[in-house]
Order: sequence, then structure tokens, then C-alpha cells
Amino acid sequence: MNGSRDGAVRIPDITDVLKARKLLFGLARHTPLEYSHPLSDLAGARVYMKLENQQHAGSFKIRGAINKMYSLTEEERARGVITASSGNHAQGLATAAAMLGTKAVICVPETCPEAKTASVLARGGEYVDLRVTGAQYDDTERTALRMAGEEKLTFVSAYEDTYIAAGQGTLALEMFLDEPELDVIFCPLSGGGLLTGVAVAARALRPSAELWGTMAKNNPSWPRAWDAGRVEPAEETDSIADALGGSASPKLFDFIRRNVTGIAGISEEDIAKAMTFVHKNHHLVIEGAAGTAVAALTSGKADIKGKRVGVVISGGNVDDSKFIGILSEAGSRAQAR
Repeated sequence: MNGSRDGAVRIPDITDVLKARKLLFGLARHTPLEYSHPLSDLAGARVYMKLENQQHAGSFKIRGAINKMYSLTEEERARGVITASSGNHAQGLATAAAMLGTKAVICVPETCPEAKTASVLARGGEYVDLRVTGAQYDDTERTALRMAGEEKLTFVSAYEDTYIAAGQGTLALEMFLDEPELDVIFCPLSGGGLLTGVAVAARALRPSAELWGTMAKNNPSWPRAWDAGRVEPAEETDSIADALGGSASPKLFDFIRRNVTGIAGISEEDIAKAMTFVHKNHHLVIEGAAGTAVAALTSGKADIKGKRVGVVISGGNVDDSKFIGILSEAGSRAQAR
């Protein structure tokens, strides 16, 4: 796809996910699926955290990025690629570009955390041209698509792509290898590439499992699409879960609607509480997107009592100053009580 989002996206199947796992062996980590006593006690369930914050580049995104970059033809690699990202996909693509010696123009919005932009440059080195453009993710993506046509670069979507979704699905494959009888999975939802890959693996390996997409209430794109039965324009505001910016994918919407039990919108306060809880009880840094999945445990959306529950901790890339501020505010609230 070169400079255009036209055309359908083939939803991957379990064979695509297995091929991606074979390719990623030694390139991406099989991250831990860690049992959480504190979250289990809180939720009244057996809760397991899929720790993608311990993945290379600090998030799951490297899985899809590497899988996609290795699928390109020699001509496409020689010409170079361009992408739009809120930050995590950018780091994954930068890593893959350096592996293959491929030029990558990476566009990020103004809301992209400094920790992520610094990592993009460090991981991509001489192969990366980082461009900050647009107030929100959708603005950035439109600019990147225009640049792809103007500069004759191959546009690599962060979510609307068969290889991207298949790569992301490998994390769910690992979850079922480590805990085959998961009953429920909570998974962060933005464009939909991650949840698509997770759903493909879950439906093949554990058809009875409930899948829940989790997102920030500050971005109402998915709830509006869910209610309307189609993707419609929705205005978003800044969120702690900066990785979940951008609109729902019209190309992935029907598949996700058919294969996911529901979606859970999480408030900014509850996202911050989840990030604080995990840090306090597990000494782990998780970003806002992962916080939505943790907070969904107690949102009341799903009946999880006594069940085996997987929570996708999608990443840990959050600026130090922002994270310290979240912890400090939580401490102030506790003292006030």
C-alpha cells in the first residue's frame, strides 16, 4: 500500500500468526505471563498479566513492525517506508528499519511523549527521519499518507495491515501456551490491529474466551462506532493513554465487532489509579494504554468472578515526569483521605 488507505485488509488467520511467531523467534521476546496476587484479590478472579512492557522497545508493537518489514520486497525496502505512530509503533518500526538497513520516515503527533521520540532516534539511528506533525494521531496519519505519495515511499500502517495484526497476535499465542484455559482477556484498543491479532489467536485456540477491548473515555471513536454499527467521526481529547489515540479502523471494525464481547471505556482517574496500583504492588511501570486494561477488571463490564483472566500490559513507555506526577497525585489523594 503506497500512499493510500484504499482497499480492504485481509484479516490474518492462525497460520499467519504461527508464521509470524516463527519469524520473530530470537527477534522479539516471549514475555512473561505473570500471575498477580494483588489483582486477583481485587477482582475475585485468577488474573495474569502479559508483560509487554518488558518487550524490546517497551511495547508489543515491535512484533507487528518486524513481521511487516520482513514481508516487504527488495524494491520496497530500497525505496524506503513511511509510517504514522503515536510512539510505540514508531519504536518498533525504527528497530526493524535498522535491522534491515531500510530508510524509515516516522511521523508522530505533538502529543508523542519525549521518551518515545528519544527511543525512536536511538533505535533507528541513521535510518530514521523523525517528523513531528499534527496535534492528534489522525492528523499525523493524513500527513504521512500524503508524504508517501509525494516521496514515493511505502506506507506502513500501524494497524490496518495483515502482517501487523498477525505479528501482534503472537502475544496472544504466547498467553495460551502459558495458560491454555484463559476465560477472559482484556486488551487495549486503538485502531484495532492488536485486538484483531488477539482475536484471531483466541478464536483458533480458545473459542469460548471472552475478549474485551479497553480504551480511554477521552477517545469515543470505538463506543460511537459500536453503537452506530459503523465508524463515524468522533472528536478526542488528550489522555494519559496517549498510545490509544486515533479513530477506530473501518477496515477492522466488522471483524472486531463479530469476535469481541464488548468494549470498556475507562476514565482518566481510573487509568491513573491502575498505573499506580501496578507500580505499588508489582514495582512495574506501565503506560496509560495498559492502565485501561487493568482498570477494566473492576469496571463491571464483564463478569469475571472465579475465572482465569488475562490482561494485556501493552507497554511501559511513559515519560518519567508524567509518571512521577501520577504517583504524586495518587499519594496526595491517599493523604487527603
